[in-house]
Amino acid sequence: MKSKTFQKLVVLGLTLFLSSNLFAQGNGVAGITEATQMVTSYFDPATKLIYAIGAVVGLIGGVRVYNKFSSGDPDTSKTAASWFGACIFLIVSATILRSFFL
Repeated sequence: MKSKTFQKLVVLGLTLFLSSNLFAQGNGVAGITEATQMVTSYFDPATKLIYAIGAVVGLIGGVRVYNKFSSGDPDTSKTAASWFGACIFLIVSATILRSFFL
């Protein structure tokens, strides 16, 4: 019985000793700095992509509103409001994300 207890204590002691040495091996500050630089370098092209998508959505929405207005559709104001809201959302969301991450 004493042998099993002694073995368990030895294993527990070795585990604690080795795990404390393992925690000391990493360089956490360098990893966080590298991750920050990666996110920062990817964010500028992503913002430009969001602006480009907003421009395409704006052009397509403008054509749809013009077609509805030309045909006399009574639902034109609803379509124009949703198109305008989508464009504003894309621009504002890109700006807010940029200010949040950079």
